[in-house]
Amino acid sequence: MQKVVKQNGVAKKENATVKKEVQKKLTEQATGKTVVTEKPVIAEKAIINLDDRIQNFEKLRGLANHRERLTETLSELTKFNYNQDDSSSFHLRDSSNLEFKTTNTNLIKLVTSHLQVTLEQRKSEIEEQILEFKL
Repeated sequence: MQKVVKQNGVAKKENATVKKEVQKKLTEQATGKTVVTEKPVIAEKAIINLDDRIQNFEKLRGLANHRERLTETLSELTKFNYNQDDSSSFHLRDSSNLEFKTTNTNLIKLVTSHLQVTLEQRKSEIEEQILEFKL
């Protein structure tokens, strides 16, 4: 609605009603009274190739097998730690057949406890990877 008002012989349009309508719409939007219709964003599903899906499954199986081996190793190490007596010996051999042997129980306990902590950390890392894994 626009009104024409004559002042000094010149026709003048009043924009007061237009401004009020705009202000009213802005106020309604700011207070949340009007709902602005937006098109919902539809996420497109990524098309996964069958070969890629099988390869991902194999990766997940590999992680699961790695976790199982770590669990078995930790179990054996725990049994060793609890059943260890003073007659234990520790042997290391490399690919050149060089050996390190010791019967020092303090050193053996130190090595096994460090090994156990390291294996437990690795196991928790693998479990996190399994939980975050997406096929």
